[in-house]
Amino acid sequence: KRYESMRNNNENYFFDVAEFETLIDYYLEISDVNYAFEVAESACQQHPTSTSIQIKKAKVLIDKGRPLDVLKIIKLIEKIEASNYEVFLLKGAALGMLGDLNGTRKYFDTALSIDENEEINILLNITGILNDLNHYKLLTNYLERLSRLEPDDINHLYDLAFAYEKLGDYKSSIKYYRKYLDMEPFSDNAWYNLGLLYTREGMMKKALDAYEFSVAINPDNFFAIFNMANILSKEGKYSEALEAYHHYLEFEEESSEAITYAAECYGKTGDRLKAFKMYNEAIDLDPDFSEPWYGLGLLLLDDKPEESVKYFRKAVSLKNDDCEYWYYLAEAYFNCNRVKDSFRSLIEALNIDPYHDPTWLRLGKLIIEGTYYYHAVGILEKGMKVIGDVHGLRYILASAYLFTGDKASFRLH
Repeated sequence: KRYESMRNNNENYFFDVAEFETLIDYYLEISDVNYAFEVAESACQQHPTSTSIQIKKAKVLIDKGRPLDVLKIIKLIEKIEASNYEVFLLKGAALGMLGDLNGTRKYFDTALSIDENEEINILLNITGILNDLNHYKLLTNYLERLSRLEPDDINHLYDLAFAYEKLGDYKSSIKYYRKYLDMEPFSDNAWYNLGLLYTREGMMKKALDAYEFSVAINPDNFFAIFNMANILSKEGKYSEALEAYHHYLEFEEESSEAITYAAECYGKTGDRLKAFKMYNEAIDLDPDFSEPWYGLGLLLLDDKPEESVKYFRKAVSLKNDDCEYWYYLAEAYFNCNRVKDSFRSLIEALNIDPYHDPTWLRLGKLIIEGTYYYHAVGILEKGMKVIGDVHGLRYILASAYLFTGDKASFRLH
């Protein structure tokens, strides 16, 4: 109150070093970095020879993202404060902000070597700095060391799991989440994160179990419910998936994504009326979401191909870089006897994904049935160079050569 009164009244009061340090720490704690910097500047004016004030100012400059200014301060005081580990922590942090991770490691290790009695506290500072800087590779080394020193602190296990997840080392992340859950089995977030990792690793049964544990602990964890529904749908358990999607929609009733996926499940179970209704409901909520338009196209592909074309065309207008959309638009055109449009759509699909085998197979059939041999040769030759002989591509190309009269090339193939 006295400092803020001084500031508001544009006056100058005296504060000793300890009081200034307390003020700086207070403003940093409430995340008011600009105020903390003002205090540090005032403190430097009143106590220009105080190295502890300089160290506090360097801390503020770290939070303000000014590593070069931090290094200038550290250069002036590191010889005076050679036994103060905070100096080397700040130097390591500044170098980390500049991307010099070798320097960061060097000075963090120096800080750890100065005071063995403060090893845990120093490691907590180091891991906090590295976590803020997103230097997860270096972070895991110090977290492992911290976890060995404090094996009963489960937060270190959670932090390790998170860091390895950020590094893309999902196996290590799973290992640490499992260790964490052995000690804290009622953490719905940890079970949820574990479910995500199992999903990324393709371990769907374990992912489903993890999500079920998460929901059992916290029935309101609707993210876990949604992911459960997705897995059940992919496994063909459409009735169970629908139950989960409807549960999720109790929390997020205007989720066009969940409504679309539920509609897809209804389509798979043969309830076309409900599927049609829910796809349109999703479109009403979000007309720019391509998937319900695509879903309606699939739903009507065989029975009403002309309508199907309209929906697929809308889907590709909203998302024209999806190979599957163009492929099924080609199917719809073909069912309407619009062979040229089907051919063009297949070419669009191949431009997006030249490795999409079904498109090459359909293109081959179209070429033979529609006698597009002259147009097809160049496309098929390009396909051979890109993906090789997929689904008898060489056979189709040979047929094109034969019908164009290029018998020499025909014999080669």
